[in-house]
Amino acid sequence: MYGANTAGATFHHASDMGKAKNAAADFKRLFDRLPAIDVWSQQGETIDASAREAIEFRHVHFRYPTRPYYPVLSGLSFKVEPGQYVALVGASGCGKSTTIALLERLYDVLSGCIYLDGKGISRLNVNSYRSLLALVSQEPTLYQGTVRENMLLGSNERNVSEETMVKACKEANIYDFILSLPDGFDTIVGSKGNMLPGGQKQRVVIARALIRNPRVLLLDESTSALDSESEKVVQAALDVAAKGRTTIAVAH
Repeated sequence: MYGANTAGATFHHASDMGKAKNAAADFKRLFDRLPAIDVWSQQGETIDASAREAIEFRHVHFRYPTRPYYPVLSGLSFKVEPGQYVALVGASGCGKSTTIALLERLYDVLSGCIYLDGKGISRLNVNSYRSLLALVSQEPTLYQGTVRENMLLGSNERNVSEETMVKACKEANIYDFILSLPDGFDTIVGSKGNMLPGGQKQRVVIARALIRNPRVLLLDESTSALDSESEKVVQAALDVAAKGRTTIAVAH
């Protein structure tokens, strides 16, 4: 009787064990798959400090791998000069955010080329190239932890001075708000930053983007999810952040 009960309890979970086995196999395939853009690679040219932030799209074509029969960009060409502020405007789904994703090298183009200072970005070391960029997206992403810990995620350096953090926060117009918090920079922001209002979350994200002192600033509908009052404050912070930087913004 005892053996029968044990066997019954074991076989009761047989379907779950099968699902777990299949899930483990899927995980293994995922871990073994080589990414098309390897962020650990040491290959490619590093960015010279004297490089100009001139960006050019030349006859760029792109389709998402999951929708290979639906072209998103068909022969896109434009040029952004160093220090210039360019807005991408168009109907929803026309490829504005895709353009930002291609600039970030989240994907590679199918044909054509994207150039930085006359060099195709696919020839550049991906980490060296991305160190020039900072992205502020539509939905502010904060992680469980303190304001300080979230900001330091934006830095390329292990050791960031307090002065650097303060400077980034002042540019993002969030410094006074952080000082008003119970523990200042060491205040817990909560899961997904839910302890902070939307406008303040976005300004912390802007400060995180600025802490690395990027030469190219990418703004993907950075204020579209905010109410009108918060939008004005955040937009003012973005205008300050864009000064002296090549900036490409997706308008909403």
